[in-house]
Amino acid sequence: MSPRVIQKCHNMSKPSATPVTELKRHATEIIADLARNPGAVMVTEHGRSAAVLMDLATYESLVRRVEVLEGISRGERAFVEGRVVTHEQASQRLERWLRHDDRA
Repeated sequence: MSPRVIQKCHNMSKPSATPVTELKRHATEIIADLARNPGAVMVTEHGRSAAVLMDLATYESLVRRVEVLEGISRGERAFVEGRVVTHEQASQRLERWLRHDDRA
């Protein structure tokens, strides 16, 4: 496979581009490479960014990070609005949240 078919992104903020026609021709190879070497591939269509293909572990990690950041943001808003709890109450909520997360 030519080097330009899989132009993996090791920097998630700037994935390199792979034309959709190359993805169609080499999908199995690209997916296998992503499984061996986690990262992302930017898919272009007509020279424009159209989608990002990434391995499952990278995707799940990204989703988890977003969830954590959203929780922090909600906590900051709650603090500004005066909706606060004691340390003990917060610890209990966190413990329940973590237990629930382990079951998912």
